[in-house]
Amino acid sequence: MAQAQEQSQPQPQPLEGLTAIVTGAGRGIGRAEALELARLGAHIVVNDYGQNDGADDVTAEIRAAGGQAVAHLGDVADHEQARALVQLAIDTYGQLDILVNNAGILRDRMVFSMTEDEWDAVIRVHLKGHFNTIRFAAAHWRERSKAAGGPVYGRIVNTSSEAFLAGSAGQPNYAAAKGGIVGLTTSTALALARYGVTANVICPRARTRMTEEIFAGFAEPADGGLDALAPEHVAPLVGYLASPAAAKVNGQLLVVHGGMVAVVERPRVAAKFDTTKGVFGFEELDGLLTPYYAARPPNETFAAAEVLGLKHG
Repeated sequence: MAQAQEQSQPQPQPLEGLTAIVTGAGRGIGRAEALELARLGAHIVVNDYGQNDGADDVTAEIRAAGGQAVAHLGDVADHEQARALVQLAIDTYGQLDILVNNAGILRDRMVFSMTEDEWDAVIRVHLKGHFNTIRFAAAHWRERSKAAGGPVYGRIVNTSSEAFLAGSAGQPNYAAAKGGIVGLTTSTALALARYGVTANVICPRARTRMTEEIFAGFAEPADGGLDALAPEHVAPLVGYLASPAAAKVNGQLLVVHGGMVAVVERPRVAAKFDTTKGVFGFEELDGLLTPYYAARPPNETFAAAEVLGLKHG
């Protein structure tokens, strides 16, 4: 009888007892991530900017399903509001364990017609917004680690984009911000590893309010099945990266959409040239680099446009 009772006991969820912040979680990818982390057992701080941007609704949805959640209606690109967000998690649930940075905006325009405000707004929300929350979460984990005399539990999942990988021509501000997030993530991963914290970055593709124009030409399934561009394809990877199972995954970049996850390899050195004269001159560089690039495919750049062709199957 005792053995049967033990077998009937519910298994603990992977994130049970942990606390997570998800920024930009009022709808779209952030909402799906917040719901998934809650399903896996985490307490959720649902952040979004503005009184009517969905954070309260998502919080209510999590609570209705039996989870614990609190809303934060603040701007993560504001340093002090980001500090308050992290403090809310600590004050409400005792500590912070998981940070998922998702908040973002678009101001698309070609580089020759982009305004200063359009540039600044996107860099501010995406890149500074990621930094702000990481700054205060990292300080929290460092203090806890010092008090504990060893590593603690910490997970950061940041959001980049295929626009950075492929070099989106009409999104110079967005591509730059998303590239900066990758550099921020790898730097953070190395800096916080000693404290038990991992930091990884995803490049999701999903149909959201922010991308509705970009994916307007991609039809949703007529049979009522799950859209290949549904945010629900992204959320499980975030749940995994936030979990103890991903303890060895650090400083990594993963593309995710439509039932597919691709691990992106770090850049490799393609060629190396050495001067024979102590210092390069124009003529020597011309003799080495001009034939090298003449033999390469036309229009090939550092951008990895082939990533846009990745799909399930």
